[in-house]
Amino acid sequence: MNNEKMINDLKEIITPYTENKEALNSITEQTDFLVDLKINSANLVDIILDIEEKFNIEIDNDSMAKMLNVKATIAIIQEKLAANAG
Repeated sequence: MNNEKMINDLKEIITPYTENKEALNSITEQTDFLVDLKINSANLVDIILDIEEKFNIEIDNDSMAKMLNVKATIAIIQEKLAANAG
């Protein structure tokens, strides 16, 4: 799955949780969930649960702690998808 598709999927998941709709419209790999999108940590957990459901993966606590921006989140999703495929 390419990064552009992954960003669009993430954008769809993140939309209900973000306070900053303008930043959401210009989301990039560098976008930080807490700083740029003003997502609180409780909602970040909801986003991770939604990601697990959408991609049919399980995200451990160590990986979850790293998922603070789009680039790190994509890397972890791809890593978990690859592990499931293997």
